Amino acid sequence: MKGISYSRYGGPEVLEYGEVRDPKVGPDAVLVKVRAAAVNPVDWKCREGYVDPVLDPVFPVVPGWDVSGVVVRPGVAVSEFAVGDEVIGYVREDFLSRGTFAEYVAAPVRALARKPRNLTWEEAAGLPLTGLTAYQVLTRVLKVRRGETVLVHAGAGGVGSLAVQLARHVGARVIGTASEAGHDFVRSLGGEPVTYGEGLAERVRGLAPEGVDAVFDTIGGDTLKVSAQLLSPEGRLASIAVADVVGYGGQYYFVRPDAEDLTRLAELAEQGVVSVHVSETFPLERAADAHRLSQEGHARGKIVVTVEWEEDEEPDSRSNSSGRS
Repeated sequence: MKGISYSRYGGPEVLEYGEVRDPKVGPDAVLVKVRAAAVNPVDWKCREGYVDPVLDPVFPVVPGWDVSGVVVRPGVAVSEFAVGDEVIGYVREDFLSRGTFAEYVAAPVRALARKPRNLTWEEAAGLPLTGLTAYQVLTRVLKVRRGETVLVHAGAGGVGSLAVQLARHVGARVIGTASEAGHDFVRSLGGEPVTYGEGLAERVRGLAPEGVDAVFDTIGGDTLKVSAQLLSPEGRLASIAVADVVGYGGQYYFVRPDAEDLTRLAELAEQGVVSVHVSETFPLERAADAHRLSQEGHARGKIVVTVEWEEDEEPDSRSNSSGRS
């Protein structure tokens, strides 16, 4: 099958388009015909070796953890999905090797949910990692409640935009940092935008003189330090950017695959509670350009890689067997 892979750490130039090994479908997995795969900052951080201390690479590595697609073969122990089911998934293993930037991916059912019917393939692919990150931090770590004030950093970004919507859904007031160009977008999500950078503390205090009840940090660095100073006496702080947050009394969080949480997000998407903004799409063979754009850090919402299929194309021989004995 065709896919993107890299055989050494490095910049976008190490990404190659060509033949990659076909995935093997385990008992508790399904073979998914990929329609779209979202790009996340963690993808280029993996590619450059930043996560090497915690995730071993098995080269060549196919990047990507987000996917939307169609089930073409269930594993022998799978009863949750059948051939033809449309699914989304956060397909992360405990090592780097078999990602979603390919024509097919073998995905464990613990990482999958049914695709929201009202989302395009591209929008659906942008939901799993960012949505799960926002949902799990807000519900498990910060435990945001109705009437509270939440500060979300990078409120126009992939994770931030979902966090703004989810926090508003539970009845919280949301202040979202963004560039001037992203202010209207944050407002459209129900947040109150403030410009990040020098003077951020004063701008936030102007909106929340008593401090904020929770901070969702996606940036780290000086932003994290300022965030700690903006908390109310009982305020909570969480970061997905740096583990240094513990030094400020907060908690670091790395998103986990969770089928139940992902199913809940899909339901919220179908109800119109959350939406996914896709800023740009690239065909699979231009994944390196998608990585470059992501690494610049200015995208609003999601960047997505698509796999083109003829609408009337028959599934290949891999879908002709259910995998059942």
